[in-house]
Amino acid sequence: MRGPGQGRPALNWRRLNWRTLRWRRLSWRPEPNDRFYRFIVRTGLALRWLFRIRVLVTGREHLLQPGPLKASTRDGARGAAHRCPSRPVVPGQGAVVAITHFGYLDFAFAEMLLWWHNRAQLRFLVTQGAADHWFAGPAVSAAGHVVVGYGSGARAYDAAVARLREGEYIAILPEAGVSRSFTVRECKTGAVRMAAEAGVPIIPVSIWGAHRLLTRHHAFSPRRAWRAPVRIHVGEQILPGSLPGPADDARPATARLAKTLQDGIDVGMADFPLQPAPGAWWMPAGLGGGAPTEEERRRLDEADGPRRAGARRR
Repeated sequence: MRGPGQGRPALNWRRLNWRTLRWRRLSWRPEPNDRFYRFIVRTGLALRWLFRIRVLVTGREHLLQPGPLKASTRDGARGAAHRCPSRPVVPGQGAVVAITHFGYLDFAFAEMLLWWHNRAQLRFLVTQGAADHWFAGPAVSAAGHVVVGYGSGARAYDAAVARLREGEYIAILPEAGVSRSFTVRECKTGAVRMAAEAGVPIIPVSIWGAHRLLTRHHAFSPRRAWRAPVRIHVGEQILPGSLPGPADDARPATARLAKTLQDGIDVGMADFPLQPAPGAWWMPAGLGGGAPTEEERRRLDEADGPRRAGARRR
């Protein structure tokens, strides 16, 4: 016990500088929060409404059938049951959602799609660099995403498989980086291996047009975003029975996933509402656009270094 006159040690305000405050913000990591996730989704929906972005979806029939939403046991003083706005996590009903990656907003439109369909919360694999960020870190934690640490990422892989078995939707960008050619590049095998080990399907989601809003070397432009179209195509599910076993090579199934994602991009381009000008930067070179060719894309990717779990983005 403290003696008379010995209270709590005085705070040394001279040492309490901006570095100390920043470190305290860095160390704050809230628990996953359903309300926070809904706030993030509703913020995205509000921004979509603000810019009147047109989201055109095909292939909805390939999504998992929506089930009942969470139910609360109370409704004010009346005590009646009512629905809460999120999908319940039920063991055996998880899925890997594989998303194309041409721009920095693809994940947001995939998130909207699943929210509209059955109010599902997507759990993304997020790099340690993002989780360590003073501003993004608390949001990553509160949204319940899976953090891929620096190194092999084995712990994140095991955590993702466990969540899939529990019934979560795990969202993966299998290209492991933005494809500058705006065609689906070689995919990593993680999505296939996770789905096979957890015994869940893979839902391929191809997004075309979101890269016009924000991608590498092309910052966000309110003028370009105004009434911009975004095409989403959901490919046919890759069922667990068609996935390789633990001792089998996952590359053939991964190549099939990449082809399904590219087929979805082709569907989205075929009826995209905007007619591109010759040499448009957002169109693939093979279709007369100004994007890098596959050879140029490979050379640029090699200059960036290998894609690895938890790597910092250059």
